[in-house]
Amino acid sequence: MSIEQLIVLALVQGITEFLPISSSGHLNLIGELTSWSDQGILIDIAVHMGTLLAVIAYFRREVWQMIVGFLLLLRGRVTPDGRLALFLIIATLPAVIAGFFVLRSGIVGSLRGAEIVAWANLFFAVILYATDKIGMTVKRLEHMETGGALAIGIAQVFSLIPGASRAGVTMSMARFLGYERKDAARFSMLLSIPTIIGAAAASIYEVVQLGDVALGYDMGIAAGLAAIAAFATIAAFMRLLEHMTLTPFVIYRLLLGAVLLGWIYY
Repeated sequence: MSIEQLIVLALVQGITEFLPISSSGHLNLIGELTSWSDQGILIDIAVHMGTLLAVIAYFRREVWQMIVGFLLLLRGRVTPDGRLALFLIIATLPAVIAGFFVLRSGIVGSLRGAEIVAWANLFFAVILYATDKIGMTVKRLEHMETGGALAIGIAQVFSLIPGASRAGVTMSMARFLGYERKDAARFSMLLSIPTIIGAAAASIYEVVQLGDVALGYDMGIAAGLAAIAAFATIAAFMRLLEHMTLTPFVIYRLLLGAVLLGWIYY
């Protein structure tokens, strides 16, 4: 794999993973719009592990507090951090269950086309705009309840569609439920931790089954670049949400969807 392809894949993954614009959609488009060969499962694992390191590093204090809180929860002592950890687990379950059946059904490959990415961007961009506008912005993460966590988790199932955006659908549901933009983004990013771990574990299992477990120089480059790009993106996004709506991301997705449909049909 060329260094140019590695850099592009890592930067695209790192920049788009936590923004409501769909990382899987953008990664699929790289294959559609270039002559590059498929990067393979090892590079997929590497860039995802890079973004995982970035989100854990950025929220390191909260992650540690949730780990301690969850351990205390197992001992019967309920703390706000332990409750948040529990809610993240609850929100992760729907995607785990849905992902299991989707992978077994074998329909994943049929959802990788540019046309799916285009229409998904258009549809879920409208959802993002509507929920961001009607969201009352009255709740913080400390107000999270089981029903809200489960609703966000169910919304995350739609991220199995390339172009839907995991960050986009989870933030849309959180905004619909009345959570402030920064808190909606925070929960979405924290929710990515078990989600990425689960996806990476499934990929690693597949690699082991195939007997291809070699770690290469390419993986190190991809993971490092993805981590740097993701950390910078998280920091910038959280700062921007202090004084902006999600509309710029909606506009970007509408334009992307329109350009893709024009390219496909004309």
